[in-house]
Amino acid sequence: MTDHVDPATAPVPTGWRHRVDPRPGLDRVRDSAPAILQIVIAATAAFAFAHYVLGHPAPLLAATVTVSSLGLVRDARPRRVLETVVGMIVGILIAELIVLAAGVGWWQLAITLAVTLVVARFLSAQPAFAIAAAIQSAIVMVIPASVPFIRLIDGIIGGIAALLVTALVPRRPLRAATREGVALLAAFDGAVATLVQALRRGDRVRAERGLEKARALQPLVDEWRVSLESGRAIARISPFLRRERFELERHERVRAHLDLASRNLRVIARRVVYLCDDRQSRPVAADLLSELAAGARLIGESLADISFEPPAREAVRAVAARLDPAALTGGRTGSDHNLLGAMRPLAVDLMTAAGMPAAEARAALPRV
Repeated sequence: MTDHVDPATAPVPTGWRHRVDPRPGLDRVRDSAPAILQIVIAATAAFAFAHYVLGHPAPLLAATVTVSSLGLVRDARPRRVLETVVGMIVGILIAELIVLAAGVGWWQLAITLAVTLVVARFLSAQPAFAIAAAIQSAIVMVIPASVPFIRLIDGIIGGIAALLVTALVPRRPLRAATREGVALLAAFDGAVATLVQALRRGDRVRAERGLEKARALQPLVDEWRVSLESGRAIARISPFLRRERFELERHERVRAHLDLASRNLRVIARRVVYLCDDRQSRPVAADLLSELAAGARLIGESLADISFEPPAREAVRAVAARLDPAALTGGRTGSDHNLLGAMRPLAVDLMTAAGMPAAEARAALPRV
């Protein structure tokens, strides 16, 4: 996993080297390379088929429908691609009908856009659906054609090409899902590390920073969820991704339990903030939380190599076996007792994320 750097102590890049640094751009190109390949292949194939096989003189919409429906977005599920294609076909059909009935002109363009947007908004709750339909209808109105409905055929060809390339030239969703899972676990590790430091020092400011980091985990969880939903949908139709289906399902299991773990970490973080008001060091709680983080790091390693799951389970189980708040606090109740008690569901979530059955994970905790 990637080493965590505390934003409070990280170096701040300055100067012209930072402003002209090509690395962010190169990273974007690398991440989008599969999508770029998909778009190039699909658009070229759709254009070539419409032009050379069907004899269409300028099959612009065969290419534009393909490019717009695939896009560079993370969510490349076949259903999303199909919805976008349908929206654009609706826009083309409406425009073709108005051109046939009323011709081409500025007021015809206004009517076409109005009708397309109304119909598209009625058909779908997604704003992108209506915008895609409107763009294609505007192209039909602005660029004339000698044969009625030839552009509708071009649009259908582009849509078919987009759907075919989604299955036959997949974007390797497991790679993207693994990258986003590792990013989540790195951020999780950073949040825990900050809370551990706060507990060791009795530092409320650092505890509040840890709470902020814990709250920032949810967008990363959601991004991972979108990637996995997209990847699993593609794997169901692609003959080339059958080997990745199991791994994508395993990642979804890890993600679901890490979502719960992130929520429990926020509960722990709020209690750490409250406890640090007295500026007292709490080494026992800090050590336990640090050991749970070590188990979470092994879970991060397991995303790329499943052989890390057993040691991850055992690492967290070893901590869970000691999570008896009454024994750790000498029988006293109070805020320290509640903090240690909040670590129990976190340990269960981490063990289940590492593949342990939920009943066995709960049984690993001491009875209280």
